Amino acid sequence: MREILYLEVPTPDIDAVRTWLQHQFQVPAGTKQATPDGFLLKMAVADVTVEPESATLSVFTWSVQRTTYLKVFRWASAAVSPPIAAQDAKFVQQLTSQVQAAFPNRYPEPPVIDLAQQTIFEALAPTHPLTVKYFQRIPNGEYDLTRVYWWEQRWREGVRNPKTPRQVIFTGQESPLHGLEDAPQLSERAYDLIYIGGALGVIHAAVMARLGYRVLLVERLPFGRMNREWNISRDEFQSLIDLGLFSPADFESVVAREYIDGFHKFFDANNPPQAKAPILHTPTVLNVCIDAEKLLRFCGDTLRAAGGEIWDETEFVRADIGGQSVTMQATHLPTQIPRRATARLLVDAMGTASPIAWQLNGGRAFDSVCPTVGAVIERGFEPGVWDTDYGDVLNSHGDISRGRQLIWELFPGRDQELTFYLFHYHQVNAENPGSLLEMYEDFFTILPEYRRCDMDKLVWRKATFGYIPGHFSVDGGDRHIALDRLIAIGDAASLQSPLVFTGFGSLVRNLPRLTDLLHTALRHDLLKARHLEQIRAYQSNVAVTWLFSKGMMVPTGRFIAPERVNSMLNTFFGILASETPEVADRFVKDRAGWLPFNRMALKAAWYNPSLLLWIWDLAGPRDLVRWMGSYVNFTVAACLSWLFQWLPGFACRVQPWLEPRHPALWFWLLARSYALTYGVGRPMAKPGSLGRSPVEPDAVTLAHPPLTFPKGVAQNADKFQG
Repeated sequence: MREILYLEVPTPDIDAVRTWLQHQFQVPAGTKQATPDGFLLKMAVADVTVEPESATLSVFTWSVQRTTYLKVFRWASAAVSPPIAAQDAKFVQQLTSQVQAAFPNRYPEPPVIDLAQQTIFEALAPTHPLTVKYFQRIPNGEYDLTRVYWWEQRWREGVRNPKTPRQVIFTGQESPLHGLEDAPQLSERAYDLIYIGGALGVIHAAVMARLGYRVLLVERLPFGRMNREWNISRDEFQSLIDLGLFSPADFESVVAREYIDGFHKFFDANNPPQAKAPILHTPTVLNVCIDAEKLLRFCGDTLRAAGGEIWDETEFVRADIGGQSVTMQATHLPTQIPRRATARLLVDAMGTASPIAWQLNGGRAFDSVCPTVGAVIERGFEPGVWDTDYGDVLNSHGDISRGRQLIWELFPGRDQELTFYLFHYHQVNAENPGSLLEMYEDFFTILPEYRRCDMDKLVWRKATFGYIPGHFSVDGGDRHIALDRLIAIGDAASLQSPLVFTGFGSLVRNLPRLTDLLHTALRHDLLKARHLEQIRAYQSNVAVTWLFSKGMMVPTGRFIAPERVNSMLNTFFGILASETPEVADRFVKDRAGWLPFNRMALKAAWYNPSLLLWIWDLAGPRDLVRWMGSYVNFTVAACLSWLFQWLPGFACRVQPWLEPRHPALWFWLLARSYALTYGVGRPMAKPGSLGRSPVEPDAVTLAHPPLTFPKGVAQNADKFQG
């Protein structure tokens, strides 16, 4: 048999597809005979030398991932004659066009729900029956499913109205009270920092509170609730230990599980030979499962012990920026009582749904997103289904499904717990913003396909979900993260990695850099936008890899070869598997340098020349031109890092003389030094080795005597204020 067609039919209703094939589809020539999975087509052939079997086509369908797939085979192993080949081509063209017209891509809208009239379960049962069934078995399931619905609605609104985002930041005017005149819960305390968002926000807030800053954390949810679990490696978490936020014993107390090895493998049954790959092993990538809620509580306790405050169940409303302070207004949700507080600086840590991020960046807040759903399952899998000493870092068990390449992650947790995530890389599109509810219906349907189980025997602990953003940076300044007295961090700043990390991993890896710069800015009151825009965790070596995530996105409305994304992923990860474990580890952890990146890119193009055409087809000329800008910037940054590798050491030596006299120039030099190290994936050996350590003076820095600053530079210090 010889395959002549492979199609994805974007519908879970395989019976409708088979009925259409057998009764509605009109064959161009020959006799159609129905089969249980499709039909046989016997072609009329005038050439008597052709065997009857060679004139027969088999059209059959199957279903996986709530999607229907179709293949056409000819009953011949050898090449056929030109007339038969021409007939095949005509048949394939006609079948393809008609089936895609009969079953087009559809992007369902969530139903309009009035929770005053019905519960979330009642509202979603007709359209998402499995989602309702299993959320009813999850502790706090009604609350969490309501949040899923709320988050999707908020995301859709932001995507569809990007040019007219809701204004929540106001500058240069008196702050109206908005009903606050008689509010009994106004804060009379002035803060140094107000953090909006209590997940990633509390980690950074706790660090800053330990430095002596007056910190307020505002969280919309009950504090400590998380709809995600976090995984990281020991060497990356070391940043939080070096900063003094955790002791080694504290770290061990929040570790739920440390596994032996993690796997990367993508479905390749339909791939061409050059696009098949072995399993990639990464034993020190995401191999430590963190008890996220315990970590949040620890950071919250640390924050309060250092004099900070937490306002939970409080929703941010607006902020008014003045010359000397910023005033934040919020609403305490259980009582609907307005609240207000004033600080020197407002920090946006609200994540992808942040209205501040949308306002700052207007029509281009994000270029891509990973709609992500999943759950933590306590037990219920049969023995032998999965060894909890191992994790699936990235895995696919099928090809493109209804316009998405679905990817799994599986991480062992405490005892028998397993945490599952299902996500896909998605181009932000107003017609198709990306749906969490549709993903959850997929998740509960196809989990037994991915890991053998009886869904009704599983014991659920909690749901995990969210939108993980992506920004395709050309350089370090093409996204706004700050205004005067306002800065964004974490997912609100699109601080993420295009492969496996969310804002947690990126924030932790860059926390020493962000903390040192923010600490310096606050000490010297360098809180204008031109200063705060320099406090970003941009990495040119990460920016250049956005083309990988672009290659995993199926453009809205397009039909592409179902195996295309898996073929691309297997090509790249096959190259990584052929490298040393150290190279693969650095690449996945955003530490790949210029030479390894180029070597692997050339190897991929050599092993699979079709890759270049596939990328061109998916990315298009406009994004390829943009990517060339990212690549040029990466090349320039790598060259500058090599040429000026002496600058960080020089900055350490001149700091005692320079910082007291010209703080703005020192801040600029500090930011440039971090850009030359962290900015190309080469973090400095010790946090705080530039400037004063965020926790305590750096003995290495203090050991160097002050140097005389070069003549002429000090007189022009104002030129370097950003």
